[in-house]
Amino acid sequence: MTAVDGSRDTRVPHWVRCEGCAGLLYAKRFVRMLKVCPECARHGRLTAPERLDQLLDPGSAELILGGRTLHDPLEFVDSRPYPDRLRDARADTGLSEAVVCASGLIEGLPVVVAAMDFRFLGGSLGCAVGDMITEAVATSLSRRIPLLVVTASGGARMQEGVLSLMQMAKTAQAFAALDEAGILTISLITDPTYGGVAASFATLADVIFAEPGARMGFAGPRVIEQTTGETLPEGFQTAEFLLRHGMVDDVVPRAALRPALARLLSLRRSERSMPADTGAGEAVFRTAEQLTERGPWETVRLARHPDRPTTPDYIRHVVDDFQELHGDRLAEDCPAIVGGTGLVAGIPVMLIGHHKGGPDLTERRRRRFGMATPAGYRKAARLMRMAAKLGLPVITLIDTPGANPGPDAERAGQAVAIAENLRLMARLPVPIIAVLIGEGGSGGALALAVADRVLVSANGIYSVISPEGCAAILWKAPEAATTAAAALRVRAGDLLRLGIVDGVVPEPPDGAHLDCAAAAVLLENALKATLQELVPWDSRQLIAQRRNRFHSFGTEQPEQMGPEERSDS
Repeated sequence: MTAVDGSRDTRVPHWVRCEGCAGLLYAKRFVRMLKVCPECARHGRLTAPERLDQLLDPGSAELILGGRTLHDPLEFVDSRPYPDRLRDARADTGLSEAVVCASGLIEGLPVVVAAMDFRFLGGSLGCAVGDMITEAVATSLSRRIPLLVVTASGGARMQEGVLSLMQMAKTAQAFAALDEAGILTISLITDPTYGGVAASFATLADVIFAEPGARMGFAGPRVIEQTTGETLPEGFQTAEFLLRHGMVDDVVPRAALRPALARLLSLRRSERSMPADTGAGEAVFRTAEQLTERGPWETVRLARHPDRPTTPDYIRHVVDDFQELHGDRLAEDCPAIVGGTGLVAGIPVMLIGHHKGGPDLTERRRRRFGMATPAGYRKAARLMRMAAKLGLPVITLIDTPGANPGPDAERAGQAVAIAENLRLMARLPVPIIAVLIGEGGSGGALALAVADRVLVSANGIYSVISPEGCAAILWKAPEAATTAAAALRVRAGDLLRLGIVDGVVPEPPDGAHLDCAAAAVLLENALKATLQELVPWDSRQLIAQRRNRFHSFGTEQPEQMGPEERSDS
C-alpha cells in the first residue's frame, strides 16, 4: 500500500491506496482490518512486529534472540558494500535481521513463532536468519511446544554466497529434529515466498497455510518466462494455484488465522485422554444374529444410495473443531478424499474419508464419485504420517466404488499409491479405526482399511469387485449381478461371519439415507466405544495385533481345524 502522493516515507498517512484495486482507504480503518482491503480483499504486507501483534495474545510475546554469526563473510561489494546495506536495512526497519522470533500464546495455547520481514533486504535467508530459525526450533524442542514460521522472502542472500545456501540445509536439519521429537510444525506462506526459503523450512512443516494471493515457488515468474520462453497462466504460483495443485493445506484469510491455528495447536499429544463411557448401550453389533439383514442386492442398492450420509456429513455431526487439510504435496488435491484433524469424544484424531459428493450430480462428478486418484491416496498417506508423528488415532470413513480407473490415474501410479498405503498402515504406530459407511469397493477401499478395528454400517458392503463386474466376467451376463451379489457375500452379516469386520454400526430402521442425524449419533457411539478400547494400547501392541489380524486371513485357525489336522500341525 502507498500513500496517496506515492511516497513511502515513515509518516503515517491519513489515506492509503490499495495496490490491488487502486481504491482509497482510510489508513486507520485499513490497520484495524489487519491491512486487508475491504473492497478487493487484497492482503497487504505486514511487518514482522505487526505479524506477531496480530497472531499472539496480547502481552504474551517473549522475544528469542539468535547467536553470533559472521557479519560479512565474503567482504562482498556490488554497487555498495554489504555492511552498508545491512546498516541501512537496520535503520529503516528497526530490526537486527530479516526475522523476528518469539514465544507466546494463540488463544491461550503455547507456540514459538518465527516471523520474516520482507522489508529487510527482501527477507533474504542469510547466516543470521538461518541461526535465528534454528534457535526458534531449539526453543520449541526444549519446551516441547509447536513451531509456527511465517515466511516472506525473495530467497537466499546473495551477498553471503554459498554460506547462505547452507542455511537451507541447516534449517531443514532443524525441522527434522522436530519431526523426530513429535512436535507440530506449521508454516504460514505470505507474499512473496521464493527461492531458498520456499525450498527449505517454508515447505517442510506438517501443515502449510497460505494467505490469499500469496505467491510461492522456487523460481520466480520472471525467471521462468525468461528461461523457458513460456507465457505463464494467470494466477501462477498464487496461494489458490498452490491449493489446487496440492502444495498447501488451505488458503486462510488473515482474520481467520488465529482460530485456524488454535485448532491445530490444541492437538498436542499431552492433551489426549480417554473418552468417557458412552452409556449408550451396545454401540457395535458383534454377531450376525443381532442384525436384521436385507437381501444382498437390496443391500447393495442401499449402500450406493445417493442420499446416504457422506464423510463431510458425518464430520459435521461427529467431529468438533475440524480443520480440513488438502493436497499430496506433489501435484494435486484429489477431491475424492477428504481429510483433516478434529476432536471425536474429546480426543484429537486424524479423520480421512472418501467423498462421493452426495445427491447433487454435478458435485458427484467433481468428486469423481468417490474414486480416488493416486494423489488422493498420497494425501491420505501424508495425513497418516502426520498422525503418527503427533500420536493421533486415525479414523477412516470408506465409501467408494473403487480406485479411479482412468488413464491419468494409471500414469500417476495408481497401483503403487495403493500398495504404499497398505504398507504404511500395517506399521502405523497409532490406533486405526476404519468404518465402511457405504460402498467398499476393492483395493480402493482397502487402501484406507488396514486397521486395528474394521467396522461396517448395517447397510454397507465390502467386495473384491462390484457385483456387475463379477457377473460380466464370470457369468458373462451383466444381468446376473444380483446372483453375483449373493455369491460374493458382501453384506455386513457375511463380513462378520468371515471375520473381515469386527463389528457392525447400527443404522436407523429405514436406512441412514433417511435420517442422517440419527445415523451420525450411532456412528459417534461406535467410534467412542472403539477409541475407548484402542487408545490405551501402546504402539507395539497395536502393530503386533494388526499384523496378526491380516496375517490370519485365508489361513485355517486352530478352532477351525478337525482333531487330525490339529495334531498334524
